[in-house]
Amino acid sequence: MSSIRVILADDHAVVRKGIRDFLEEDEEIEVIAEAGDGEKAKELILALSPDVAVLDVRMPNATGIDVTRWIHEQNLAVRVLILTAYDDDPFIIAALQAGANGYMLKTAEADEMTAAIRAVHSGQPALAPDIAQKLMTHMAGGGPTEQIAEPITEREREVLQLAAAGLTNRGIGLKLSISDRTVQGHLASMYAKLQVNSRTEAVTKALQLGLIHLPEQNP
Repeated sequence: MSSIRVILADDHAVVRKGIRDFLEEDEEIEVIAEAGDGEKAKELILALSPDVAVLDVRMPNATGIDVTRWIHEQNLAVRVLILTAYDDDPFIIAALQAGANGYMLKTAEADEMTAAIRAVHSGQPALAPDIAQKLMTHMAGGGPTEQIAEPITEREREVLQLAAAGLTNRGIGLKLSISDRTVQGHLASMYAKLQVNSRTEAVTKALQLGLIHLPEQNP
């Protein structure tokens, strides 16, 4: 099995080393380069085409959110995991709106971080439990006032609920006894109805609108 190629961007060298050390204890993950600021991260992403970019929120020259937005503007096939000490609502919302595939805190255990990298690499959203709860609280405060142009079907809702639980297209298909292609068709339909471009955005918006519920965390 080929390794997941990761670029790590954080403006503190000691923090980068600590994160790199335990990430590379996972034989499926290879940190191919490090950056100390956002512009250097962009350069490395263009030069090396990593599978996943692990970005801090606050960095010199360009923030992790700026880099995330730039990745999507350039249509680069790079997944983004925000790994930061900041759990403030504005950072979380801004990162997800910019297109981040996951948001984890640096206080997470090593196995949680490596699991998050594997998740975003496979196209699944990855939110730390505390972040997911804060996101739900934020959404509940504003109320699901936004509407969609066309109703979501029951099958589409089932597909998105399983996607929120972290299942791959194949896993969803097996669970619902449908093909991977059918799963992809349902996801594409929901992206159009919800006016989003990724699983993470679709799950976030569906939670906001009350179409699905937050998956229970395993003890």
